[in-house]
Amino acid sequence: MGLLSGKTALITGASKGIGRAIAIRYAQEGANVAFTYLSSVEKGQALENELAAFGIQAKGYRSDASDFKAAEELVNSVVADFGSLDILVNNAGITRDNLLMRMSEEAWDEVIGVNLKSCFNTVKAATRTMMKAKAGSIINITSVVGIKGNAGQANYAASKSGIIGFTKSVALELGSRNIRCNAVAPGFIETEMTAVLDEKTVQGWRDGIPMKRGGQPEEVANACVFLGSDMSSYISGQVLQVDGAMLT
Repeated sequence: MGLLSGKTALITGASKGIGRAIAIRYAQEGANVAFTYLSSVEKGQALENELAAFGIQAKGYRSDASDFKAAEELVNSVVADFGSLDILVNNAGITRDNLLMRMSEEAWDEVIGVNLKSCFNTVKAATRTMMKAKAGSIINITSVVGIKGNAGQANYAASKSGIIGFTKSVALELGSRNIRCNAVAPGFIETEMTAVLDEKTVQGWRDGIPMKRGGQPEEVANACVFLGSDMSSYISGQVLQVDGAMLT
């Protein structure tokens, strides 16, 4: 029996990196997994097959979580297809980095829309189902950048910081219905996105982390398994940093 046996999870932005790692760990722990992807249909189909191999129900949905109506339709489809929704993981995120004086309005709006508004959209859509069940775990992926800020990432930092305030508010509003809401704040995690960066730069980042290494996507996924499971039944409104003591 896995830690998430019998639970249905919806994970946004799961075609690569951290989202993909969460989907795989959830399937390994026995959860039925619904996930979204935006661009690659092939990647979505491949992940669906990979997850189903664990003997659970898996389905990918091509959906833009930053679109209010699309998020509502997505949640309705998941509940119709799976019969329930127990865990919601908001992982969809983008970066459009630039110094503030060079940042376009479009780059600001896009990042706030995809990273922050998507959380509002999916949580609002999932609330009715979770309230009816008098149970649920919502996990929003934020970032250490949302806690400390970062030059060249004013839009990203604002979106990720907003997720923290949103998470705490949702925990206060829905706690009486036995619905928990927490945030996970990854530090420097080594994914496809970081693999293309200059090795010397990456090593410099590793050296600045007390644990002297970058994190793996699976290490973020493990924190999400804990927060999605009944092991964290009295934990809500928290921000769990997965950062190797980078921000301590």
